[in-house]
Amino acid sequence: MKNTLKKLLPFAFVGVLSGATTIGVQHYLSESGSGADQSYFTKSSNVSFAGMNTASVGDDFVNASKTTVPAVVTIKNYQTRNSNNRASEQDLFDYFFGPGQQRQRQQQQQAPDNMPSGMGSGVIISADGYIISNNHVVAGANKLEVVLSNKKSYIATLVGTDPNTDISLLKIEEKGLPFLNFANSDNIEVGQWVLAVGNPLGLNSTVTAGIISAKGRGIGILGGQGKAANPIESFIQTDAAINPGNSGGALVNVNGDLIGINSAISSTTGYYQGYGFAVPANLARKIVEDIKKFGIVQRGFLGVQSMDLSNDQAVLQYNQRNKTNLKAGQGVYVTGFGTKSGAEEAGIKTGDIITKVDGVAITDFADLSISIGSKRPGDRVQVTYVRNGKEYTAPVTLKDQNGGTSSRSKADLTVTEKIGAEFEPLNDRFKTEYGLTSGVVTKNVMENSEMAKIGIVDDYIVIEINGKPVNSQKDVENILSKYKGNVQVKFVDNYGRMYTKGFKMP
Repeated sequence: MKNTLKKLLPFAFVGVLSGATTIGVQHYLSESGSGADQSYFTKSSNVSFAGMNTASVGDDFVNASKTTVPAVVTIKNYQTRNSNNRASEQDLFDYFFGPGQQRQRQQQQQAPDNMPSGMGSGVIISADGYIISNNHVVAGANKLEVVLSNKKSYIATLVGTDPNTDISLLKIEEKGLPFLNFANSDNIEVGQWVLAVGNPLGLNSTVTAGIISAKGRGIGILGGQGKAANPIESFIQTDAAINPGNSGGALVNVNGDLIGINSAISSTTGYYQGYGFAVPANLARKIVEDIKKFGIVQRGFLGVQSMDLSNDQAVLQYNQRNKTNLKAGQGVYVTGFGTKSGAEEAGIKTGDIITKVDGVAITDFADLSISIGSKRPGDRVQVTYVRNGKEYTAPVTLKDQNGGTSSRSKADLTVTEKIGAEFEPLNDRFKTEYGLTSGVVTKNVMENSEMAKIGIVDDYIVIEINGKPVNSQKDVENILSKYKGNVQVKFVDNYGRMYTKGFKMP
């Protein structure tokens, strides 16, 4: 035992000596004026742990939720089978089972009058009852019911819609309502906390949290799945959970300010997978202001035909088709001009690359779409473009599609704009095959338009309007240009069946 202790004593002495030396060195360094980096060892008031203060963030979410939830409503869309624009589904059933069976099936499957055909969300934006939502939430409705978070219900008036941005404006008769303020969506940043508030899957007043994942997203949904003739897509992307029923709801910052209107999801299942999209608040606000003031949206155009240089596939196809050697990159390549083009008048030429509008970088078509689409005819913008490697800037006056530079009201609309369709002459061969003596083919039938409401879609044949044969778009305009009252339309569907339906001239 004594021999063992003798062997361990040297080790114990070395341990004590090492400890004393370490303490002494630390004491010496702490009192010395040397410039050695001691931050790892010393305590500093400027240093803190890297943990997130979840309590303060949670408080922000709670306050934003308290502000937002009372201003977000449920919108119930009531429609009859023949009031929507799904005539092709009816026609297909008739084709296989006959009209009688179709009527029986319709009676069995059509929702009762007290049951909505669809549901979505909306945001109150004024104390006197104006509500913003999506165009696709209200499409085809013959009645719109708005239910507040306190369960109080109203029948809403549809003030106006814009398929090109998927925005609609409704009005209920009430005062003193809670509402949200529009934020400047140009100031949002990727990574910023946001809340999505709406009524997904029938779960009223649902709040989800996430961040802004990206800005300026063009996903092709408005032109591809909707009836937008000139879609504006520059969505805010978020990973806050958005599901069916959230459409038209609010995307807000932690102050409870409205930064976007939730519109779409990207999903392989149809449900949340982390990719939601919202219309930026600045664009949505411009649309509702136009609808309130003019009754229609005032849309400015550069008047250029273009190609997105950031789209590698589009550039490749363009090069193959035109025997060119363009390189993919940033900006929008001018391929041509429309009639009465403001850009062409300002000196821009085919082959120029648009890189900025009013000093803001244009990296792709989505950037150009919202930069120009959020302005009105008559507005002047500074367009920066590159030609032969040199940069130029030109002032461009924006115009409407007819080349005008002034605002228009509903009274200024053409007949085809009022009824929501364009018409092409029917060729003689087709007339012979169908046994017709007159007819025009419908094109660009707008969603929720008067023509769509009576079941007409693209490529139907209109034979008569108000009992008069039509063979051109001019015939349609001459019959309805100064007409007020009920309009009778006789038309043929894709299966050769003839219908007579009508609407009141707007």
